Amino acid sequence: MLFPTSSLTLFVRRFVKRGKQQYLKARAMTTLHDVVGKLNEFAPENLSEKWDNVGLLVEPRNTSSITNILLTIDLTEAVVQEAQEKNVQMIISYHPPIFAPLKRLTQASWKERIVIDCIRHDIAIYSPHTSWDNVSNGVNDWLAASLPHVSSRPILENPLNSTYGAGRLCEVKGDPIPERDVAQLITKHTQMNCAMVSLAARGEENRTIRTYAVCAGSGASVLKGVKADMYITGEMSHHEVLEATSNGTCVVLLGHSNSERGYLAVFKDILSKRLANGVTVHVSERDRDPMKLVLNENAS
Repeated sequence: MLFPTSSLTLFVRRFVKRGKQQYLKARAMTTLHDVVGKLNEFAPENLSEKWDNVGLLVEPRNTSSITNILLTIDLTEAVVQEAQEKNVQMIISYHPPIFAPLKRLTQASWKERIVIDCIRHDIAIYSPHTSWDNVSNGVNDWLAASLPHVSSRPILENPLNSTYGAGRLCEVKGDPIPERDVAQLITKHTQMNCAMVSLAARGEENRTIRTYAVCAGSGASVLKGVKADMYITGEMSHHEVLEATSNGTCVVLLGHSNSERGYLAVFKDILSKRLANGVTVHVSERDRDPMKLVLNENAS
């Protein structure tokens, strides 16, 4: 078939234009390993604690393109279902869903079912856990921002870089904050309705807070022996709280995952800025702390 010169020129231009668009689209595609690279740029896996299990935990066969990522603190079956509904190709689960070694993959336990379902639906799983705790602008820095502070440093410094490490020891900016006001500031920052507070067993009335130490999650091992007016963490045992308050330190407990969950909104912005256009980062709507506070219906 013969084409008029003008028609042939138009056809060639459209073909070349379409080809360029397809080429550019292919170049802009974000792969699983691109995302893992960006995650490691922000918080290298070697910042995590030696006992932890971080990094890429599940890599399905089909991971050619990442367009939707779901952030969660805990990877439950409800969150996996949400990931499927949102057409997610990658879940970043702060707590590693694979921690103790799995000897089999069956339908007998919920953790095994999670791994099976993610592989079946081509969903990768990555866990940062304590690398996010120890890095600058990570979980503990977010928790430390509950109170205005003039200084903050890791409690347990990373041997390779003293700006990284577990926990944070902070000094309040400006005048000391009345002890009675601190819990309100903390719950507002963490978007919690309540917190458990144990006031120091000794000390003057109308006590104020000048120094405080934080450790997201279960912080007793990091906070033990730290000299501060207040500890802020997710959970401590009964006797660990008694020890702290008997030594003059007020304790604020938020619940393990509640002391971490608010950071996901912060990290959503961090990751979105690091990734190319075309990747949407979601914060899970079904991730929640397993414990709820139930009040006596007759309580005043």
